[in-house]
Amino acid sequence: MANKYYITTPIYYPSGNWHIGHCYTTVICDALARFHKMKGEDVYFLTGTDEHGQKVEKEALKRGITPLEFVDPLVAELKDMWRLLDVGYDRFIRTTDEDHVKCVQHIYQKLYESGDIYKAEYEGYYCTPCEAFWTESQLKDGKCPDCGREVTRQKEESYFFRLSKYAPRILKLYENDPRFLQPTSRVNEMVNNFLKAGLQDLSVSRTTVKWGIPLPFDQKHTAYVWIDALSNYISALGYGTEKDELFKKYWPAQLHLVGKEIVRFHAIIWPAILMALGEKLPEQIYGHGWLLIGGEKLSKSKQNARPELTDPYELVKRYGADAVRYYLLREIPFGSDGEYTTERFLLRVNADLANDLGNLVSRTQAMIGQNFGGKVPPQGAEEAADAELVSMCGQLFERMDADMGALNVPDALSEIFALVSRANKYIDETTPWLLAKDPAKKERLGTVLYNLAEVCRICAVALKPFLTLAPAKILKSFSCDENAGFDAMKFGLLKEGADVEKLPPVFPRIDIKKELTEVEKMVKRPSVSAHPERSEGSPQTKSEIAIDDFSKIELKIGEVIACEKVEKSDKLLHETVKIGDEVRSVVSGIAKFYSPEEMVGKKVVVVTNLKPVKLRGVLSEGMILCAEDENGLSLISPEKFVESGAIVK
Repeated sequence: MANKYYITTPIYYPSGNWHIGHCYTTVICDALARFHKMKGEDVYFLTGTDEHGQKVEKEALKRGITPLEFVDPLVAELKDMWRLLDVGYDRFIRTTDEDHVKCVQHIYQKLYESGDIYKAEYEGYYCTPCEAFWTESQLKDGKCPDCGREVTRQKEESYFFRLSKYAPRILKLYENDPRFLQPTSRVNEMVNNFLKAGLQDLSVSRTTVKWGIPLPFDQKHTAYVWIDALSNYISALGYGTEKDELFKKYWPAQLHLVGKEIVRFHAIIWPAILMALGEKLPEQIYGHGWLLIGGEKLSKSKQNARPELTDPYELVKRYGADAVRYYLLREIPFGSDGEYTTERFLLRVNADLANDLGNLVSRTQAMIGQNFGGKVPPQGAEEAADAELVSMCGQLFERMDADMGALNVPDALSEIFALVSRANKYIDETTPWLLAKDPAKKERLGTVLYNLAEVCRICAVALKPFLTLAPAKILKSFSCDENAGFDAMKFGLLKEGADVEKLPPVFPRIDIKKELTEVEKMVKRPSVSAHPERSEGSPQTKSEIAIDDFSKIELKIGEVIACEKVEKSDKLLHETVKIGDEVRSVVSGIAKFYSPEEMVGKKVVVVTNLKPVKLRGVLSEGMILCAEDENGLSLISPEKFVESGAIVK
């Protein structure tokens, strides 16, 4: 039976304000999951969304919609972002999923029956943005120690979890298993800031928050969002149900990868909950650092303080998913904070992907085309000049495996690009362009080019967990199996006479100075609606119109009966809308906020007397109305059931 590998990201609050910092944890987990799958291990990769709590409840109330209506489009947008970055999770869990709700209730019931949960009254400080309780001594200048925002003093009836009971066991856990919490700096934070000061019992229910999971033994109370959220790691596997095959197979997790700001919940509260349940603990919790801009944590509010391009959609659109993934995996020292700027991003992509890797592939293929008719040359006798290159190829997987086992993802990539760099140096040493001029050295030229082609092939295989597009292109261009595993990293497997296709630049070189100028203009440009009908940069305010002008607009209720993405566009959806007895084709720029599946069945308001236009070759016979604010777009729908075709007045 293959070794199993269960890896998780924290589940995300669906804010909709996505930036490249949000992608960091999930892209790392995806690379680790792909690596272990290529090793032949049985991998389960979990991510998802944390949808309950006061923040969601308040935002939905402000908009006059239900909490679920508020989070649904934001969840769809997050899923789209993962598709954009080729994140291949095995399950995307939502805390509103029925099986998760039942599991959380099962956990509460079990803890209540064992006496680890009891009723009392909570009085203390609460940070709504972090959904975290704090004692007065833990506050920093009277504010939340995590986010620095205001806290509120609250007093209400609550159920408490006996967290203090488990403090000695958690301290012993850290002492006996140094690998459990990494890096070591996180252990010091937990011990010095929380455990040494003494753990207090934790308030784990609310009566003032209705948007949450009702406690099975007291329906007036809803579950504390962090207990709700942490439980996803086992609810996704069917814990506490008759269908718990996944739990038996994959638990305990090999790795919970989280940002350093939520280590406390994962390294103190979560182990205590599992201890109380009598379940095994995850093998490792790793609290990585942050992406910083100007020394501060990257956030949506700080994106516009400097002209840095942090929108993952725009980054992928301009430079490709592989470039974004590579930067996240290679640039930031794992476990530490990393400073993000657009220039650093472009320099890294240019130096490694365009100059080193892209140049190596391009030069090798060009020389094989010129000298051997586009066929892999025969492998001749190895000479002293070849030894180091061949040896590095033979050692590459072992070195990568050691780095990935230690979660040193940047180091694993560094090993690959050390080989790429050595191959480029090998070209300068062996001077194949001079060998080509001497017919007597044809055999030696073939050996040199064979060795270079093998480096290209081996590096493409090695890069598959990290980059999801370029490796397959490179392998295909050398007539190699695009699905090759790590066993294909053995030197000498490239077949003599195989076709070699000259690729266009795998990573085109970027004119950084020109690009930075363009990015600065784009980032400082006022935001506009996602509607394709509105031209970029058009005014957001309109001149006054008379009632007669408004009466010219025809608005009707439509029902979306089919929907698909518009080809070669990451913004447009093509909806088929039933409006009374009529069916129309409508194109809308809402693909970042709604998936095609979510649109089907929705009632929408349609402008029906617009002049038809073609957008990306697709006919649009109207406009679907949306509202827009800093959190994105939201469809305008009738408050209660209305027949399609009804006139909006």
